[in-house]
Amino acid sequence: MTFAYTILKWFAENGRDLPWRHTHDPYAVWLSEVILQQTRIEQGWPYWERFMRRWPTVECLAAATEDEVLREWQGLGYYSRARNLHEAAKQIMQKGEFPQTMDGIRQLKGVGDYTAAAIGSIAFGLPVAVVDGNVYRVLARHFGISTPINTTEGKKEFASLAQSLLPVKEASAFNQAMMDFGAIQCTPQSPQCAVCPLQETCVAMREGRVGQLPVKLKKLKIKERRFSYYYIRHHGMVAMHRRGEGDIWQGLWEPYMEETPQHMIPSEGPVLITKNVKHVLTHRILWADFYLWEPPSRPILPPDYIWISESDLDQYALPRLVEILIETIHH
Repeated sequence: MTFAYTILKWFAENGRDLPWRHTHDPYAVWLSEVILQQTRIEQGWPYWERFMRRWPTVECLAAATEDEVLREWQGLGYYSRARNLHEAAKQIMQKGEFPQTMDGIRQLKGVGDYTAAAIGSIAFGLPVAVVDGNVYRVLARHFGISTPINTTEGKKEFASLAQSLLPVKEASAFNQAMMDFGAIQCTPQSPQCAVCPLQETCVAMREGRVGQLPVKLKKLKIKERRFSYYYIRHHGMVAMHRRGEGDIWQGLWEPYMEETPQHMIPSEGPVLITKNVKHVLTHRILWADFYLWEPPSRPILPPDYIWISESDLDQYALPRLVEILIETIHH
């Protein structure tokens, strides 16, 4: 029994009964896809019904004001979806009809590959596979694919696999079956493996990797940090210290630095040389202010600071940002 046949058979018995599945009206299908982009079905369902009651056709929606559409959308969040929906309705009215090709559907404001494939296959029977989070999960587990789903390579691999499995004459049912299968059977946590019709052919099940697939590369949040550097110079000597473990630039040397003001440096005396120097690292953006301070006597600093002859500085490994800052002093 082929993968597609098994999925379709499961869908016939277990598919969700949703109101937008009882129609091939592209407007109704499109509206459901936009509402459900970042919304759970139970939350989005009443919104879909309200929209369909108030604006039963694209023409009605296009004639509404943006304010009316946004008010009806209230509580769903991601308001750009509602604005795009309204813009696209006006686009459709200019064309005279709902576009019926993948290219035409993709040109609608706010419609990406996934939404275009869903509308195209469900409303017009176009043989195009949808790939969303549910589809990634089902395919990654069943075929044991560990290519990360949020890389260009992964997107291509999964899109072409999904397309190769699609039964051309049953694109609509297959796409909806894949979405439901991922949402009900092959769920992110605690999937129903014991009663899964694909268990005999599922690579992840056989290899005990269900919990590890699909693979998603962690997108690290970019953190911003602000440093104030004080180049403290006294009789040709400069105060420097070596950076410790567990942070950027481990083991490199830098002048006196405060990340949060500790007020060890008097406010009178230091001269601001340069402000808001931006320095970009992989997962951080640093902003640095740089002061020159030439006190009459050596100030008391934390014990890890040593005094280095200014002429010997180039024998010490310095972070690039510190090099840039020191260059501004010597120019």
